[in-house]
Amino acid sequence: MDLPLMTVQGLQAVSWAGMQGADQQCCLQLRVNQDEPEDYEALQAGDGGAEGGGAKAQSSRDQMRTNVINEILSTEQDYIKHLRDICEGYIRQCRKRADMFSEEQLHTIFGNIEDIYRCQKAFVKALEQKFNREQPHLSELGACFLEHQANFQIYSEYCNNHPNACVELSRLTKLSKYVYFFEACRLLQKMIDISLDGFLLTPVQKICKYPLQLAELLKYTHPQHRDFKDVEAALYAMKNVAQLINERKRRLENIDKIAQWQSSIEDWEGEDLLVRSSELIYSGELTRVTQPQARSQQRMFFLFDHQLIYCKKDLLRRDVLYYKGRVDMDGLEVVDLEDGKDRDLHMSIKNAFRLYGGTTGESHLLCARKTEQKQRWLKAFAKEREQVRLDQETGFSITELQRKQAMLNASKQQVARKPKAFSRPYYLTRQKHPALTASLPQQQVLVLAEPKRKPSTFWHSISRLAPFRKFCFSNNGEKGLLVIQEDCLTLNECEKP
Repeated sequence: MDLPLMTVQGLQAVSWAGMQGADQQCCLQLRVNQDEPEDYEALQAGDGGAEGGGAKAQSSRDQMRTNVINEILSTEQDYIKHLRDICEGYIRQCRKRADMFSEEQLHTIFGNIEDIYRCQKAFVKALEQKFNREQPHLSELGACFLEHQANFQIYSEYCNNHPNACVELSRLTKLSKYVYFFEACRLLQKMIDISLDGFLLTPVQKICKYPLQLAELLKYTHPQHRDFKDVEAALYAMKNVAQLINERKRRLENIDKIAQWQSSIEDWEGEDLLVRSSELIYSGELTRVTQPQARSQQRMFFLFDHQLIYCKKDLLRRDVLYYKGRVDMDGLEVVDLEDGKDRDLHMSIKNAFRLYGGTTGESHLLCARKTEQKQRWLKAFAKEREQVRLDQETGFSITELQRKQAMLNASKQQVARKPKAFSRPYYLTRQKHPALTASLPQQQVLVLAEPKRKPSTFWHSISRLAPFRKFCFSNNGEKGLLVIQEDCLTLNECEKP
């Protein structure tokens, strides 16, 4: 089961794993509650009518809100410095060494961190404009998160690429010249003593931290405060961003499984699944009725986003599937059919539905075995359309590099596996004749062409049966005449007298 990325436990798990001592100084922690007075909760629970207690509780609440706001601003400023150091201290220097780094390598290591840096600079500027220096607790920061919530979605690409960055860095740091180069970059930029992979973890931590900070800010914001509704909406929005990143991470993990599934299908035709699809919605067995003969065919159907794949099971090995076709779901309408006689095919149907293309006239009649199966399929088709709509709204797509990498990994695993004993039934395989060179003599060619036959054991076997145990067959010299001789246990050819 996939563990959610955006949780407090997940944040602790990824926080500078394996770092010790000074390496942990860069880890960003919430320090809001450190300044909270011990009697704040008691003041909240006390008699609200007492003027002294009420004023003191409000003052403590304002102080706590000030602490949260100061924490948000200070951590954002520290974060911007980290991003600037990475972009100017590492990426700029790496681009100067084309002999050591290709653009593809730099994209693998640093991802879209330069885009994140640009977006974060605009976000920090907006926070500073909303900050009330005279009365910090009156600052209204919630609107800033709402205005920039769409920009935070670029963290999804970075978080999904981060494991690849760790692998590439681990490979490069095995070579001493890269170790010295990265250390020289850090010293020139006057950065703290943390390795590059530690700095690259900062954006992953940061996107985890926003919901925690906003929850703290909402906790100390009075419902009558002008910023209350915006902070509440911002907390909901940032939780959605975290869920979106989790969902995209899960989808990208699934593309490897889809590529492996495709590589296991025999006789695959057409473009790869990952060109248009990234998730399996539903699968099951249905009866496909073809026109005009109204022939029924049992097929296994696999519903992905944008397309429906159907395959045929092997006659002998039911776990082997043969590709038979696909249906483009974009532009098709799913029509629920009542049980009874179909007017187009002039036959009785049950638990059926039709995939109909209004513009193209394309039509596919499918039947389930049970009513429950039919209902599950109808729900799956509705889910597929909803998934496509959400992907369009959020801009989710698989890059060409990700698709190629998934197909490459699948092909490597397919080769590594043991070959199938019977990839297809023997009687369906084509028998190839050996190719002979023209330099061989004609007599030798004829000898090679004639198959060597093993001696038949039929007569030897039949002679051992009880009724024939005392007899044998031999030629007595006359045409086509066979006589039975008694007490013959072996088959000896009789010569003519």
